[in-house]
Amino acid sequence: MANELLKNGTEKVGGFLGEFREFIQNGNVMDMAVGVIVGAAFKSIIDSVVNDLLMPVVGIFAGADSFSSLSLTVGGAVITYGNFIAAVVNFLILSFILFLIVKAMNKMKSLQKKKEEKAEEEKPAEPTKEEVLLTEIRDLLKN
Repeated sequence: MANELLKNGTEKVGGFLGEFREFIQNGNVMDMAVGVIVGAAFKSIIDSVVNDLLMPVVGIFAGADSFSSLSLTVGGAVITYGNFIAAVVNFLILSFILFLIVKAMNKMKSLQKKKEEKAEEEKPAEPTKEEVLLTEIRDLLKN
């Protein structure tokens, strides 16, 4: 019944819903959705590494309980520059890890391409048109 409603609705709206359904069912969209979800989970891991492991150690050297507690009071405003620095470090770590992943993927693609090229080189060369013609002539003369 839901398919009938969707089908009838697409006819009434001029195919807009049908196009949307095709867009959603496209494999690239699903891959992107999975990537966003995994990326969000990965970001939470990096946040924990930065906030719970790295920044407290840096905070010890900076003379504070934690790095995120570093702040500057100007008038009535409190500028928490420790949170900003933690966010920058978080970004740099995440970017570096993504760089390593992309670099590894490119290397794997390069190795695969070299493997395919090597396999292509090992194939015997196709005979030229002249060789095929001469072979046919030779075979006809033998008979």
